[in-house]
Amino acid sequence: MKYFHRTPISPDDVIRHATGFFAPRLSPLSEGTRNRRFAGVAGQLEVSVLAEGGHYTLVTVETNQPGESEIDKLAKRFLATVHKLAEPGHAMRGAY
Repeated sequence: MKYFHRTPISPDDVIRHATGFFAPRLSPLSEGTRNRRFAGVAGQLEVSVLAEGGHYTLVTVETNQPGESEIDKLAKRFLATVHKLAEPGHAMRGAY
């Protein structure tokens, strides 16, 4: 599955947040300037960021599992935390 989120947070800050969010839960597989790959028992995922027009960052999280798997729930939870970083008043909802 592939998930997208657009945020005003800088690409470097999103990548740092991804490392802090996923590293305690999953093993790092690779690190690039604009992407990180992680793996665990539940599957693999990759976080990549792309600066869009200088004002926004496109965050893409791709997993190797079908939708609603445990790794997909973790990916969606990460995107919700990125949203909360940009908008601290945002209430995180959902069972992920």
